[in-house]
Amino acid sequence: MVKKRQILVIGNNTKGCLPNHEKIAYEVGVEIAKSGSVLICGGLGGVMTAAAHGAKDANGLTVGIIPQNDPSEANEFCDIVIPTGMGLARDFLNALSADGVIIVGGGSGTLSETCAAYMHKKPMVAIRNLNSSVDPYIDGYLDHRENIKIVGADTPQEAVQKILELLSP
Repeated sequence: MVKKRQILVIGNNTKGCLPNHEKIAYEVGVEIAKSGSVLICGGLGGVMTAAAHGAKDANGLTVGIIPQNDPSEANEFCDIVIPTGMGLARDFLNALSADGVIIVGGGSGTLSETCAAYMHKKPMVAIRNLNSSVDPYIDGYLDHRENIKIVGADTPQEAVQKILELLSP
């Protein structure tokens, strides 16, 4: 059996998540499911809920890795819930569980997950022009080590296409 690709979607939680972020995240989720990949997210609100919802509507498989102990705290669109009880340290689990990452807006938590993925050289694609903490690094690197470029995309479809290209052997 061939392992399925696992794509992490990160971005704004409920606070700071605008309708535009939700629409884009939903479409990213649909495209991930259509590609046959597994959608991984932080399992909570905002971009996480919207992306998981999109993947579920497209008959995809979703995994929510939540910071709490109680699996009932995950959003309703997570097929598999991994309650870590680790709080913010779960950002590293999210990044390490993914083959690649798509970034839809976000604040400091998103930047934390981006840094974790960057340190482990996970391919990343970020949607441009969402006024996020990651915006200054799109089409560039987080630091002088130039571990992995954060590739920019203008649409959900382009973001998924680019991450799939980056993950191809």
